[in-house]
Amino acid sequence: MNHSMKEVPGIGLKSSEMYSLIGLLEDRPKARYDFSAGPTVSKFLLGLKEGKILGKKCPRCGRIFVPPRSYCEWCHVATSEWVEVPQTGIIHTAVVSYISAKRQRLEKPEVVGIVRLDVPGYKDKEYEFAGLFHRICIDPKLVVTGEAIGMRVKVRWKPKEERKASILDIECFEPIG
Repeated sequence: MNHSMKEVPGIGLKSSEMYSLIGLLEDRPKARYDFSAGPTVSKFLLGLKEGKILGKKCPRCGRIFVPPRSYCEWCHVATSEWVEVPQTGIIHTAVVSYISAKRQRLEKPEVVGIVRLDVPGYKDKEYEFAGLFHRICIDPKLVVTGEAIGMRVKVRWKPKEERKASILDIECFEPIG
């Protein structure tokens, strides 16, 4: 059944109420969170600061995990070898986002998605790949038309002096060519 707004009673919410936990709070909590990245993620982030994408390799099956993991979830053994992986790949998934990571409305939409990195040994196995979820610097229309999926991309780094050992040291992935 289709109803108009006038037929369905309700209470309008203020913008501040829309983002509160229960819709009635006028004040937002000022919670801060700290956690340790641990040795595996810390080394990955330090690699990003140096302009490298690092993965960890399983000694049994040879899979390379990006982002790195301390153990292979397939073989149940500790990953041991660090491997620098290519900074190129293809767009595996992509969406157009009108909301920032901090839940703020964006003036211009951004594209985010998963980039399947060109890690050796993964080309014939569609169900396995190493990849990163990140911003993709392409025209949002390419997502809408379906042209983005499969597009070749490469890392665009922030300038070295601005890097902080963060996933955001990668500014975005941009088309090759």
